[in-house]
Amino acid sequence: MGPMTELPRKAAARTARLAALPLGYAGRQAMGLGKRLGGRNAEAVMTEVQQRTAEQLFRTLGELKGGAMKFGQALSVLESALPEDVAAPYREHLTALQDSAPPMPTATVREQLTTHLGADWSERLVWLDGAPTAAASIGQVHRGRWVDHAVADAGERDVAVKVQYPGAGEALMSDLRQIARVARGVAPVFPGIDIKPLVAELQARAAEELDYHLEAEAQAAYAEAFADHPDIVVPGVVAVGNEVLITEWMDSAHSLAHVIREGTQAERDHYGELFVRFLFEGPRLTGMLHADPHPGNFRVIPAADGGLGRLGVLDFGAVARLSDGQLPEAMGRLIRIAIDSDEESLVAGLRAEGFIKDRIEVDPAMLLAYLAPFVEPAAQDRFTFTREWMREQFERINDPRAETFTLATKLNLPTSYLLIHRTWLGALGLLSQLGGTVPFREILEESLPGFAEG
Repeated sequence: MGPMTELPRKAAARTARLAALPLGYAGRQAMGLGKRLGGRNAEAVMTEVQQRTAEQLFRTLGELKGGAMKFGQALSVLESALPEDVAAPYREHLTALQDSAPPMPTATVREQLTTHLGADWSERLVWLDGAPTAAASIGQVHRGRWVDHAVADAGERDVAVKVQYPGAGEALMSDLRQIARVARGVAPVFPGIDIKPLVAELQARAAEELDYHLEAEAQAAYAEAFADHPDIVVPGVVAVGNEVLITEWMDSAHSLAHVIREGTQAERDHYGELFVRFLFEGPRLTGMLHADPHPGNFRVIPAADGGLGRLGVLDFGAVARLSDGQLPEAMGRLIRIAIDSDEESLVAGLRAEGFIKDRIEVDPAMLLAYLAPFVEPAAQDRFTFTREWMREQFERINDPRAETFTLATKLNLPTSYLLIHRTWLGALGLLSQLGGTVPFREILEESLPGFAEG
């Protein structure tokens, strides 16, 4: 039984497990987190049925691996609405998963290379490290050396060879179909969150992420746009097949995860600023938003003397191709209006922009609270991100006990905002872990459409 058939069969076994979730029952019994909140703590408020459902959901998601990791990242906003004793084991599951992907046997890697690069691949890829240097979400990365025979006297160069697990695509899509079914059952447990568009968005993104041609196209555009950038490094694309992607090798001992764990304040500020610049300059230069702000995707490249250096960016599997080739101008305007105006003018301004539909009533103070994570960092010259600040934001936005929780459902944001919104919150999460002080406002003035005009 070859590796090709492995993944989908496991998916079938998981389907049976998921089907056993008592979700219909939980949905009928769910008392709605929002209803019983008069002064009781969250633990007591979540009924035992909800507790059990959430635990079971997260345990099952834990077994889903790839699909769950995607869904888990998207649902991380829910975590803060959940009691810690439910959220903690779920987080542990996901972390364990990311670390425990079994490496593909070398024979499988070679089969993938033959299938997707052609039988003569070894004439170009003259050396391949047998052991993977990193795990990708649906595959793994090997170091290799490449010779471009089309170029006269081309020497060997170091490359990163990203190889997809055979069958990963089928398995991931079937995971997401499962999750869609589960999500329908879970929806009643989390009132105020519309899970359907979230799942649809994830399915669309996952299909894109499986397509290495799309990823190569995005990475090549980014590499070209940042080719002469003093602070940002994006490795160029060397070759691509459906499930194999070869890019230039990037020498870097650490990712931002290392800076988060033990960086000096100077490093936190420096790389935090470069990260924000990259995030907003990317769309301005390429019309695309790098939509996976995960510390592992950002690599530290120290200066020659070992001091503060440049920021390398990997993994262009998740990018938002922006509809007008830029971040929506309305977004910059929205933030600018919120910074500049009093509550009443804010609501009026947002009505005029179509963010608040006719006949929808919105409490202005609450609107400000909801927009705070976007507005506060932009309202001062330098902003210090902290975990405490982030926790406050999430509690405000995602606490079902707060009325701001339902506000999200009243604002009229086009679906294209979903991914931008999620990326922005993910980026703020990363910055808050970094604890950097960043000239956020200045960067928005340079790169966020609609923000500077005000």
